[in-house]
Amino acid sequence: MNTANNVAFVGLGVMGGPMARHLASKGHRVTVFNRTASRALDWVAAHGGSHATTPRDAAATADIVFVCVGNDDDVRSVIYGDDGVLAGAKRGTIIVDHTTASATLARELASACAEQGVGFVDAPVSGGQAGAENGQLSVMCGADDQQVFDRAYPVIMSYAKVCKRLGNAGSGQLAKMVNQICIAGVVQGLSEGLNLAMAAGLDTDALVEVISQGAAGSWQMVNRSSTMARNEFNFGFAVEWMRKDLAICLEEAARLGVDLPVAAMVNEFYGEVQAMGGRRWDTSSLIARLRAPVDRPRES
Repeated sequence: MNTANNVAFVGLGVMGGPMARHLASKGHRVTVFNRTASRALDWVAAHGGSHATTPRDAAATADIVFVCVGNDDDVRSVIYGDDGVLAGAKRGTIIVDHTTASATLARELASACAEQGVGFVDAPVSGGQAGAENGQLSVMCGADDQQVFDRAYPVIMSYAKVCKRLGNAGSGQLAKMVNQICIAGVVQGLSEGLNLAMAAGLDTDALVEVISQGAAGSWQMVNRSSTMARNEFNFGFAVEWMRKDLAICLEEAARLGVDLPVAAMVNEFYGEVQAMGGRRWDTSSLIARLRAPVDRPRES
């Protein structure tokens, strides 16, 4: 078993809550903070540890502070300021940001942390809510200091199946952009294929049993095809968050002079899904815009 650490976890949403639970189950001493205080109190009641009233207080005794919130502005709101993590972190603390955010923010935070003798790792994750619940996340990391990453690595593995440093600060966020671009293309292709199959009267379960064993196979096909065929879209990562992520991808691509035609198109398609009322549907709901108005999606 890994040496126990004093850790803080800031942000107890559908991802952060289970990740913090795995830390506690591995023997780490966990202090939690959540902007909705009742969620932190409920987490402590269920899993032990303690709660803090500010990110600063959560960081005060922590060896490693984990952050998992919504976007760049949310990260800044819990890191900076008189009540922020940096105000409470002692020299030698490591901040691990699991938020999917911009590479620009990751580099900014790495610089701000270095000025205070604090380590920083940008570490967005893939695997969705199920991956967080089951401790099977893929974690993509950027860190300017290999030793900082090496210290954080065994603790991150409390809820990960793979964790890799891909370069300096910002590299984790860049890797997550690639991840989201790949997912967007796969889900759109799967949506079009299933829509054609249903229009032609094919048995989609039998179809997927065959083609998932060949070159067309994917995680999305195996785990989402049956629910997509039933117009059920209450299974994880929401459309509004995917659009946030794709906007980050498109902004970074523009900065680098890289063309992302499929990602840009799929982002617009998700905008159509939002207009249908699908803001909180999961990302497999791309098929809904192909089938509307024949079938209205069901959320459960």
